[in-house]
Amino acid sequence: MQTSVFQFGQRIDGHDIPVLNERAVRAAAGLLFLLAIVAFMNAWLLGNFQPTRVFVLAFLADFTLRLAVNPRYAPSLILGQWLVRRQQPEWVGAPQKRFAWAIGFVLALAMLWLVVIQQVVGPVNLLVCAACLTLLFFESAFGICLGCKLYNLFGHTPAQLCPGGVCATPAVRGWGLSAAQAAVLALFALGVWAAAHWVYGPAQAPAAAASAAAPAVDPAEAARCQVPEFAKAIGHEEMWKLHNNCK
Repeated sequence: MQTSVFQFGQRIDGHDIPVLNERAVRAAAGLLFLLAIVAFMNAWLLGNFQPTRVFVLAFLADFTLRLAVNPRYAPSLILGQWLVRRQQPEWVGAPQKRFAWAIGFVLALAMLWLVVIQQVVGPVNLLVCAACLTLLFFESAFGICLGCKLYNLFGHTPAQLCPGGVCATPAVRGWGLSAAQAAVLALFALGVWAAAHWVYGPAQAPAAAASAAAPAVDPAEAARCQVPEFAKAIGHEEMWKLHNNCK
């Protein structure tokens, strides 16, 4: 095994091209996806973009180290390698990973300009974040490097040593599912839809009926029926409302 500070991938005996440990790469993608989804949900649900800005800076620094120095010194890959240290390495081709990570680097630069520097809030941010999350999720969950697939379209040589041996395995014809499996998936989706309809349906009807039945509150009437502090102090709050014809 040949290693140096500035290099992309490792030289392993028996392989003609630089390689990376796919298990560490997937672990690193999973860690980044976890942090990214937390930041994204803070922005989406709470309107708090500060975690997103911090994540963008960290993501950009991590990918800069991957591409400009050495993947071995990228923080996410250091942690990923440590987490899978007891697993047998799965060596995959480094060139297609460099191309895929370059796509992530470009997306990080776009987010740096939009979210951190310009502090833009809009659909463009959502699209870029969704693209990053999609790439990280497919990498970590399925071992599918979407950027690596683009490598074959623009690269001079086909990708080698792909995860799971997909480069050397003939493509599966059709959907790769049996009729029984497709039926199970369809029935499961139908069952989830029916469960959601059952759970949400009854809860919405009473709420809608209550909101329709509740009369509009007149601000002047609400002010008139404000119970004074002396009535509250002596425990005659309900009696005061009764005497003043307040509900």
